[in-house]
Amino acid sequence: MKLKLYIVFIVGALGFLTSCQNYLDRPPLSSITPDQYLNDESQLAAYDVNMYNVFPSHAQWTFGTFGIDANTDNQAGMTYDNKFVPGQWKVGQSGGGWNFSDIYQCNYFLNKVVPLYKAGKITGSQANIKHYIGEMYMIRAYVYFQKLMEFGDFPIVKRTLPDNADTLTAASKRAPCNEVARFIIADLDSAVNLMQPEAPEGGTNRLSKYAALLLKSRVALFEGSWLKNFKGTAFVPNGPNWPGKNKDYNANYQYPSGGIDNEVDYFLTQSMDAAKQVADNISLVANNMSAEADTGKAFSVASDANPYCQMFSSVDMSGFGEVLFWRRYDAGLGITHNVPVYEQSGNDGIGLTRGLVDDFLMANGLPIYAAGSGYAGDDYISDVRKNRDGRLWLFLKQPNQVNVLYPSTVGDHATPIEPIPDITSSSQEQKYTTGYTIRKGLNYDAAQCANGGGYTGAIVFRAVEAYLNYMEAEYMKNGSLDATAQTYWREIRVRAGVDPDFQKTINATDMSKEAANDWGAYSAGQLVDKTMYNIRRERRCELMAEGLRWMDLIRWRAMDQMIDNPYHIEGFKLWGPMQNWYKDSNGNSTLTYGVGDASTVSDPSRSEYLLPYEKTSTSLVYNGYKWAMAHYLHPIALQHFLITSKDNDVTTSPIYQNPGWPTQANTPPTGY
Repeated sequence: MKLKLYIVFIVGALGFLTSCQNYLDRPPLSSITPDQYLNDESQLAAYDVNMYNVFPSHAQWTFGTFGIDANTDNQAGMTYDNKFVPGQWKVGQSGGGWNFSDIYQCNYFLNKVVPLYKAGKITGSQANIKHYIGEMYMIRAYVYFQKLMEFGDFPIVKRTLPDNADTLTAASKRAPCNEVARFIIADLDSAVNLMQPEAPEGGTNRLSKYAALLLKSRVALFEGSWLKNFKGTAFVPNGPNWPGKNKDYNANYQYPSGGIDNEVDYFLTQSMDAAKQVADNISLVANNMSAEADTGKAFSVASDANPYCQMFSSVDMSGFGEVLFWRRYDAGLGITHNVPVYEQSGNDGIGLTRGLVDDFLMANGLPIYAAGSGYAGDDYISDVRKNRDGRLWLFLKQPNQVNVLYPSTVGDHATPIEPIPDITSSSQEQKYTTGYTIRKGLNYDAAQCANGGGYTGAIVFRAVEAYLNYMEAEYMKNGSLDATAQTYWREIRVRAGVDPDFQKTINATDMSKEAANDWGAYSAGQLVDKTMYNIRRERRCELMAEGLRWMDLIRWRAMDQMIDNPYHIEGFKLWGPMQNWYKDSNGNSTLTYGVGDASTVSDPSRSEYLLPYEKTSTSLVYNGYKWAMAHYLHPIALQHFLITSKDNDVTTSPIYQNPGWPTQANTPPTGY
């Protein structure tokens, strides 16, 4: 439940060394004591920065910004995820996400600093001190949001607690998920009230008022969606078989707004209000539709570069107003990553799915299947990109594109020209799992391609999400799109190079066809209406590979249909003309299939599209991805019940398990 005070103190003190170069005028670490610590503006700033590790980064592709969406219908890694094989995801003996270390560090700061601030005992600029306190409220809110998405109901712990079993057990009581969301919003309101629109130091490398408002809109939309889509199930307070009802402290729970429908309305209103404050003040970065590398020659950053592309791949992102918060890397300090290397090859084994690629509209605003769309087909990757939504045209790689435009120093892992997708490689760096890969985030400086030598920035919060959040919340709340939502939608489509007439798209949408490509076509096993679907489609395409897909899928309750109808993850159209890419000098195919574990690709008799997880019948997903209702939330490991129970009787613990999950280790869910 808590870290020892000295651990928190030392970690915070070490922030002086690595966080901000202006904090070098400090006493030796050996002379700092808890009484002296967090009494000065610079110390608050350093402690906050040390907590930034809770945000996404480019640490490594698979768990970094561009790889988080793996194991969804958007992206596929080299191996499937057990959550799509009912019976394989099981309750752990120990560990998991049920921990409070980051929460403790946030509480330590707030419990100490807020009283000192109110007493006027912190030295430095009062405006800056307020801002740094606001940062910590936002950080705690972000940490709690991760717990909300993972577990739903969760203990609300606002103070550091003594290392006492009875106290910690009592604090383990789970608050209903909507109360957790309200607590997060309260923290974000505190952050908004305390923080400045621009950080006092560090620019958009530090959190700001607008970043807090964006996160507020995200959290409120998540909870409003969750309550609406899971109404009438055990996944919401007071729903049938809600496990919280079995504990005396939640037995008589009542929604603060009077009922679940009022609660949905409250959260959607909160989301709209916060999103509008961001969208009305932050403009979208321009897209001049230059594909850059398609030119095959070096270009002038000032005259030829595309700001929209550069926004995702620059070393310094401070010039892009749409980026509210980003993480900086520094080759001189050895703070680097491998994203440029992976971007020039197979994206670290994570590919785009056919479902995502097919979901992008044509530039004329029509779905690819609509009459008169002008779709060129998918026999070749180059055909897929023709006349499409500018985001697909810009960010889907195809062979022979130029990957290096600044060749003064070539790193040892550079791939100057985009190759034929290597779909059979066993190397994670080189493997093209689906044949489709992204250019989003590609930096053309070959010097970045020394192994582990990349130093491009990593976006954490981008203002366009506020536009999308408002659109969706407004439609969910009112069943229509007001003038503000319509304006936002047109701005996004114009920037994407798509006909801004979204009604044209809605009218041409066939939900039976969309259902084949997109889990987001569903909520609770039923197809959503065309307008809602196209709002979701816009979100999917704009935020491609930015780590928000799983959050969206679970709040939409978008996987119920897979309980009875498996979904096959597909890649590009291998068994068309592109199969000729994989012939040796004698004209013989280098691809093997139908030979068990020796197969390198899926059998063409099963699909003309590459099925990355279905090369052999021994694969547990050979017949497609399936789903279990319990998988919308994570199980709580047995250890946490035992240490909060009496005489190892887990029924005496104040913690209750999530719907469908048992309290026995190494056991899958039942009944859900």
